[in-house]
Amino acid sequence: MKVLVAAPLHEKALEVLKNAGFEIVYEEYPDEDRLLELVRDVDAIIVRSKPKVTRRVIENAPKLKVIGRAGVGLDNIDLEAAKERGIKVVNSPGASSRSVAELVFGLLFAVARKIAFADRKMREGVWAKKQCLGIELEGKTMGIIGFGRIGYQVAKIAKAFGMNVLLYDPKPNEERAKEVGGKFVELETLLKESDVVTLHVPLIDATYHLINEERLKLMKKTAILINAARGPVVDTNALVKALQEGWIYGAGLDVFEEEPLPKDHPLTELDNVVLTPHIGASTEEAQMRAGVQVAEQIVEILKG
Repeated sequence: MKVLVAAPLHEKALEVLKNAGFEIVYEEYPDEDRLLELVRDVDAIIVRSKPKVTRRVIENAPKLKVIGRAGVGLDNIDLEAAKERGIKVVNSPGASSRSVAELVFGLLFAVARKIAFADRKMREGVWAKKQCLGIELEGKTMGIIGFGRIGYQVAKIAKAFGMNVLLYDPKPNEERAKEVGGKFVELETLLKESDVVTLHVPLIDATYHLINEERLKLMKKTAILINAARGPVVDTNALVKALQEGWIYGAGLDVFEEEPLPKDHPLTELDNVVLTPHIGASTEEAQMRAGVQVAEQIVEILKG
């Protein structure tokens, strides 16, 4: 059996596939035309957040039995087309939860204590101590939008920092909330009362531009917005306006509506925003877990 690995995969995951006796074809992030050629005789495809496994790709793969996403979410896979063909789709939703949660706090500290700004100034030879007055986290309120695996990990860390935790989720899990001392509230209440708002929702129709101009205006002027979920959950133009005009204190962003972020994007010109290139799951541990979990599921399905 042949497995197409169309994105970087941890060596331990490749070992799982090799030990199962599969032939591995590796090509990093092929475009759709190239993917159409590669899938003609494969039994499985493994991707990450890219490339996209479109209907055209699926229809061009007569032997395809399973598509694996080494990571969270399935928004780059045409699930309807896969279902029509009886192709199984698997992923590793819990593999990167801790890594993403820890990045949230990395971004948060960078904004709250102006670490990235201070570092830039130091490299420019400027001792900007007076411009680097920051804020503490203890006693502040962390508002978590989306209380799934990642939101839960964020809440655990927030609790350890002595923060109050507000939660919003369409399906509230009161038992898990109790574990982290969290309280479920309406979205508007969370936005108005939180000192930090962090997003942990999938990209679906209901979450597209969930944070828009109207909702940014509900937030405190001293509040920080963190987005390590999906770029289009935040209306970028509204956020740029909010940061420029001081509706909020700052933002930490790991994801963007357009990726890679264009070189001359207005966000790159602002000192009250910290930007990282979609690295939430980019840790050795998360990559190993994500790859191995998907590889094991593919072995089980193909040999089942």
